[in-house]
Order: sequence, then structure tokens, then C-alpha cells
Amino acid sequence: MAADDNNKPLRKIAEAFKSLSNSINKDDDTNNTTSETLDSCTMELAPFSNACSLVSPLFRCLGIAFRFAEMDYVAKVDDLVEASKSISTLQAMMDGDIESNCVRKGGSHTRNLLRVKRGLDMVRVLFEQIIATDENSLKSPASTAYAQVFAPHHNWAIRKAVAAGMYALPTKAQLLMKLNEDVQRFRRGLRCRYILAHLLQ
Repeated sequence: MAADDNNKPLRKIAEAFKSLSNSINKDDDTNNTTSETLDSCTMELAPFSNACSLVSPLFRCLGIAFRFAEMDYVAKVDDLVEASKSISTLQAMMDGDIESNCVRKGGSHTRNLLRVKRGLDMVRVLFEQIIATDENSLKSPASTAYAQVFAPHHNWAIRKAVAAGMYALPTKAQLLMKLNEDVQRFRRGLRCRYILAHLLQ
């Protein structure tokens, strides 16, 4: 990664998840097994959790509308980072929770992994929507991402609070400025680099 990429969160995220994708594809070629199996069986927890931690600043840049998501996401990723110090793979982590009969228990590693996945899904949908439109407002992309990913799991009060917070979202230009990206370079380069990084797909 180039030196000037160090202050560009989107590019760091793209590279981290592309590296994860490449490692899965390499194992796929070596072991001749399906990608669905590899996603859960061979992905190492440490690089996965470290890649997830790079996404946290994106929630922060979205402001109050996604403050709840930032706090929840950061806490869950921190748990996975801590778990990675003693657990090698995602599959081993989930197997441990199954053996302890705590998969569905709040605070379990597997339950936290699910919440992290939702956060990654929200970011993926958000940036797909941003890329798909020329509008400077983030209200429609953010609303779509929230409706698809988080809304089905939230009660009425939370959905109403998020809807109110949408009016305080930064513009696309403001968001990209916070992320040290400009609109044109984002559309030319990150369209492929970010989406094709296979963010948890």
C-alpha cells in the first residue's frame, strides 16, 4: 500500500478485505473445497477482526444517525479482537460457543460476530448506494442501507430516532472529505477497489 494511503480509511478497508478474499481464494485453489465452507472454516480470526476494526471510523463519520451502530459495532469488534488472541479461526470460535451452549446468548463471540456482520453489510450497502447515485445527499443511500440491514431488528422507537438523525447526515462531499477522498477519485478508483474487495460476501 502506498504511503499516502495511510490516511485514507476506505483504501485501508479495501486492501484489508481484499487480502482476506485472496487468502480464501488461495486456500480454495489448494484444498479444492467450496467457498461457502472456507468462509467459516479457514478464515483466521485475527486478520478478520483487524480488518473489521478499520470500518469503525466510517460509522463515526456518519454522525448521530448511526451513533448507536458505531457504539455497538466497536464493542463487538473489540470482543472479536480479544478472542483472536486465543482462538485461531472463525470456525473454532463458533465451535467453542456451540460446545458451551451459548451461541444465542447475548455477549457470546458468535452473537457478536453476527452483529459485526450486520455492520459490514450496512457499510457495503451504503457505499453501493453512494456509488449508484450522483446526488450529494446521503439521506437516500443511508436510509436504504438502514432499511435493508438494521431496521428489521429494531423496534419502533429506535427506527424513529434513526429517521430523525438522517437529517443530520453529512453530504457525500463532506463524508469523503472526512475520509480524505474526493468525489471524482472515489467514483473512478474506489468503485472497483471497494466493492470488489468482497466485503463479507
